[in-house]
Amino acid sequence: RNPRYPPNKVMVWDDHQNRCIGELSFRSEVKAVRMSRERVVVVLEYKIYVYNFADLNLLHTIETASNPRGLCSLCPDSRACVLACPGLQKGHVKVELFDITRTTIVPAHESSLGHLATNLDGTRLATASERGTLVRVWDTKSGQRLHELRRGAEPADIQFISFSHDLIWLLVSSDHGTYNNGKLYWLSNAIDGSACIDDLEYKLILGQGYPAVETRFRDPLEIGRA
Repeated sequence: RNPRYPPNKVMVWDDHQNRCIGELSFRSEVKAVRMSRERVVVVLEYKIYVYNFADLNLLHTIETASNPRGLCSLCPDSRACVLACPGLQKGHVKVELFDITRTTIVPAHESSLGHLATNLDGTRLATASERGTLVRVWDTKSGQRLHELRRGAEPADIQFISFSHDLIWLLVSSDHGTYNNGKLYWLSNAIDGSACIDDLEYKLILGQGYPAVETRFRDPLEIGRA
């Protein structure tokens, strides 16, 4: 590993101009970066900085509990500016709905967070604890729990969660097996939000199993660029 820039810097690169158009420096290591057309979000272990994309002016500073994984989800929809990140208490998620100036605190899990993700328009939040046995789905405005889905009895590191565009399916991938052998959860039949309705083995990358739902999910590499 021989990075071109130090780990406490964020460089904003313009592919069209083939040059760096912005630089952000911090006192500690950057854990993650999230971007949309309007925002640049930089995640440190105990703080998150939200910048305006056009001029890189600082808009918001959010304090979090220890966040070594760099957990943060930024809604890519330009019609809504929603950010989800760890709260100040263990297992809690803070959801910032910047467009309507509202903060929702979600007591997602008793143990520390392992993963979190929002859907495309920021109306739903999915969370997993560091144990990785349960995945819960929440309404971002009310903080109400909508679904609880059991991934399995064995602890696992949840590495990827994604909603389908129509909110019917939830894709969950862990370190048990490969990405190809993740699970799809069917959310459409969930009535009381307390039970796992259905979990289906799938072959997303290989194009086997459920080809009708393959195009409903965003590529994980594309999500990293959003």
